[in-house]
Amino acid sequence: MRIAVGSGNPVKRDATVRVFPDATVVSAPVPSGVSEQPIGHSETRAGARNRAEAALDADVGGTDTDAAASDLGVGIEGGVAGVGAGADDAVDRETDADALHLVMWAAVTDGDRWGVGSGPSLPLPASIGERVRDGEELGPVMDDVLGESDVAKKQGAAGAFTAGQLTRTDALAAAVAAAASPFLSDLY
Repeated sequence: MRIAVGSGNPVKRDATVRVFPDATVVSAPVPSGVSEQPIGHSETRAGARNRAEAALDADVGGTDTDAAASDLGVGIEGGVAGVGAGADDAVDRETDADALHLVMWAAVTDGDRWGVGSGPSLPLPASIGERVRDGEELGPVMDDVLGESDVAKKQGAAGAFTAGQLTRTDALAAAVAAAASPFLSDLY
């Protein structure tokens, strides 16, 4: 089986390999079709679906047309979302900053069937949530706070927030497994 992941980020590819260890998993950098910092579950989920569809259709190389075709497209998108009643898509500037959570969604498609699932939700520390609330993207904020570069391609915010108990790869693999369930289980 050949699977195209709609991203050039090695962490997203690795998360997919964990769920499909016997598949050939290739990266297909494609646009998400949503903002650089998705806000709310709906926008984050839409980014995952857009990436999965585009990855399935992407020309990711191969020796001939058949070899380049992917059986599944996987899209993974991280975002931030408010919590509580009515907080699905709005980031309420009147709510405490620690009410923002890091969220992740994944989508898997074969072109006919779809699976969509989420990974864990982690509360943002107040100082980080405030910066995101003010319009900064979480990735660069994490780079700044940790004094590192490309945190999103390493442990991710999930790893930093959990002192390494849950890496970004772990969190994204959970989302991919949830989304892939219709393709993994005969119960669907």
